[in-house]
Order: sequence, then structure tokens, then C-alpha cells
Amino acid sequence: MTRDDTPLWLFADQLGPAAHAGEHAHREILLVEATSALRRRRFHRQKLHLVLSALRHAGRDLGERATLLATDTYTEALEQFGRPVLVFEPTSHAAQRFVHRLKEQGQVADVLPTPTFALSRGEFAAWAGERTRFRMEDFYREQRRRFGVLMNGAEPVGNRWNFDEDNREPPPKRQTTLDLPAPYTPREDDIDAAVRHDLDAMDLDTVGSDGPRLFAVTPAEAKRALTRFIAHRLPSFGRYEDAIMGQDWAMSHSLLSVPLNLGVLHPLDAVRAAERAYWDNKAPLAAAEGFIRQILGWREYMWHLYWHFGPDYTQRNALNAHTPLPDWWTNLDADTVTAACLHDALAGVRDRGWTHHIQRLMVLGSHALQRGYRPDELTEWFATAFVDGFRWVMPTNVVGMSQHADGGLLATKPYTSGGAYLNKMSDHCRDCAFDPKKRLGDDACPFTAGYWAFTHRHRDLLAANARTRRAVSSMQRLDDLEAVIEQESARDRF
Repeated sequence: MTRDDTPLWLFADQLGPAAHAGEHAHREILLVEATSALRRRRFHRQKLHLVLSALRHAGRDLGERATLLATDTYTEALEQFGRPVLVFEPTSHAAQRFVHRLKEQGQVADVLPTPTFALSRGEFAAWAGERTRFRMEDFYREQRRRFGVLMNGAEPVGNRWNFDEDNREPPPKRQTTLDLPAPYTPREDDIDAAVRHDLDAMDLDTVGSDGPRLFAVTPAEAKRALTRFIAHRLPSFGRYEDAIMGQDWAMSHSLLSVPLNLGVLHPLDAVRAAERAYWDNKAPLAAAEGFIRQILGWREYMWHLYWHFGPDYTQRNALNAHTPLPDWWTNLDADTVTAACLHDALAGVRDRGWTHHIQRLMVLGSHALQRGYRPDELTEWFATAFVDGFRWVMPTNVVGMSQHADGGLLATKPYTSGGAYLNKMSDHCRDCAFDPKKRLGDDACPFTAGYWAFTHRHRDLLAANARTRRAVSSMQRLDDLEAVIEQESARDRF
């Protein structure tokens, strides 16, 4: 039997050894920079830099194996390459449709299962079966069992599957940072300089600030980033996982979402590293479990539900939210925002294309939910303005988790809060012009007032949910509710 030497075309989120090494180590690799893809949407400038840097570094590191073509479209590149190629399953519905057309035309020889996730799509389909409601905890436990992670035989280490209750501490008082060693920062090189020059010459319509590259884009960089996180930051990760500090944007977060989503770091490598840290007594169980739950649980869950729910999922709008995203939001104009927590989150997107998960859910997402921003527009914004926001990442995170626009298919309740939660879990409120305790007046916190306006607007839905009916009861006891609702309907200052 002769060996199949069909070249392998790798997309920009399939650039790690899981894709081009192992059984495919003998294949020629095709990489493509398609200018039309860069112009198609209004991306964050730093996101475009990361993608192009990753592609060009992959081309250099693969040496003679790789052919890197810069064309206007992918089709032009394939025509120029002149030979059929293999591809892995792409990571979006649109790309999947495109690849299948190419296969019908003979330009793609075959489509292979994606190698950059722990669980295959077929295995998830078998687990999902005929379910109509999904719980991440069920999926996560099955993942732990399947891959033998933090297990003592058939039981979880510590006799608990989930240590989330231990990972909800507010930021330490009288500190402005966690005072941890800095996260890994890659060194820019001649490739990054060329990428920056080329992006300037393209004159693309982008958002956000340009800046030094903050995230790993090669397997070697990803390994160094993971090693530094495990050694210096994982021990503190769980404890302050849900906290926000204005002067510590990274806190103890891993900053590994970019290399994971570029495919240069495999999720099981990150999971096993955290597990080893626990077994070697270098990280507490709650920290290791919390990190593993994000990768092996939530991230994998979002990937598979993206495919399971289908391409129409982004059009779901169960709460009838139809307010367009305001210009100050889409333009990342943080300096026009008064609320400290919202300003800081938006500034983080502007300056780095990144904020951590609590700022995404309980600041940006909560504000959007309270104001009734369109979930489809919000999904598109998260996917383009965040450097880790690939097409599969955001629909379930935004439509399902953040905006409850799927009517509870993914999450059991809407996630929003008043200023009291933000005052507890962040250090923003102490210097903010708005008072988290006030719901009425010029200095009323837009999250506190917005929470009650949202509760009133959706009171029937919330009253029917065992997890949220108490909020409706509390709202009904407010003696200034009508004034709050009138105030919030006219509010133009946040």
C-alpha cells in the first residue's frame, strides 16, 4: 500500500502539532492569507495581528513543508496551489459549507475530524442523544470520567466534582493587584514587525488600539505560557477566579484562550499540566479543578453545542431584545463611559481585545441584557472585537449564557445583577461616580437601576423560574419602582 501524500490545508485556528504532526507529519502543508477574510468584518486590530502572526510563524517553523500563499480569496489560493488538499473540519458553519462546496468541485480531497479538541463531534452526539435541555455539569462529569482527570477510580478526587463555591472570593482589600509574577509575554520579532507594516498598508476598517503582541501564537510560545501559568499563577487562580481588579487586568488568569483557539495549544495538554500541579502539591485542588472545568468542561461544551444547536441559533431572541448596539459600544469609546466597571471592561477590549470571563458576563453581558441589546449584534461584536473570539466561541456564550436569548436551552436563568454584586466582587465602586446602593437619581448606579428595570420588564418569565422568583418578589416591594423604570427608559449616561 502506498502512502497518501495529499497536502494538508490548515486554517488559521489549526496551527499546532495536533494538526500537522503525528500521522500527518509527512504531509506538505498549505497555509493561506486571504485578504478578503480580513476585510469581511470590522475586526479588532490586534486580532488580525495575532492571526497573521500565527500563520506566518507556522510557515517559518514548518520550513520546506509549508507553502504560504497570500491571495485575495481562499479559492484563488487553491487554484494557484493547483492540487487537491485535505482539510480538517473547519470551526464555523460558514466555513463548513465552503469546504463542502470545494469538495464537490474536487479541490478538497477529503474532510478529516478536527484534532484540536478533546472530544470528537461523534462522541458528543452520542452523549447528547435526544436531550432537549443541557447541563454543563453533566457533560463535565462525563469528560472527567472519559479522560480520567482528577479521578480516584470511579470517584472524583476530594469526593466533589465541583469546587466552584471555593472559587468566589472578592478581591483582597487594601490591595490594587494580586501581586503575582507577571503572565508570560511573547517577544515580538521580525515577523510581527512585517505583520504590523502590512496591516498599516492594507488600511483596514478595524476597532481597538494596536499594541504589543500579548498572546502566544506558536506551539513553543504556548508551552512557555502554560508552564509559567502553572508555576506562578494557577495556585491563586481558583480563589479569585470571579473577582475584578481595576489595576490588574490579568489577575491570575491563564491568558491561554488565544493559543487554544489558534490550535497551537491542545486542551488536554493544558488540563494534564494543571492536574500534575495538583498531584505534585504545587496547586490546591480548588484551583486545579476550576481551571480544568473551564477547559475540559465549559470550552469543550461550547464547541459542541455550537454544532448541535445549528446555524440558526444566533437568531434566537426569546427576550425580544431589539435595541441596536450603541456607537460608543461598537467603537470601543470607553472614555465616554462613566461607570467605572463598564469603562474598565470596554477599555480592556479597546486596548487588548481581551477581558476575563466575569467582565464579559457580569459587566458587558449584564449591561447588554439589562438594556435589551440585540443578541445577534452582540454575538457578532464579541466574535470580532475579542482576540479569542472565533466564530464557534461566541454564539452559545452570548446567546445562551449571557443573554438568555435561547429561552433557557443552555442556562437555567438570566445572569445579571445590581451594583451590590459588582461592589462585592470588584474594586471599581469605591471611586465610581455612581453609587451601587442607589437606584434613583443622577448618581444611581446604572446596574442597580437597570437590574430592577430588567426584572420588571421580564417579571412573568422570572416569576415562573424557581431561581429568579425571589427577585420579582423583592421588586414588588419597591416604593419607587415606577420612577426607576421611567428614569431608566430615558437614561443616556452610563
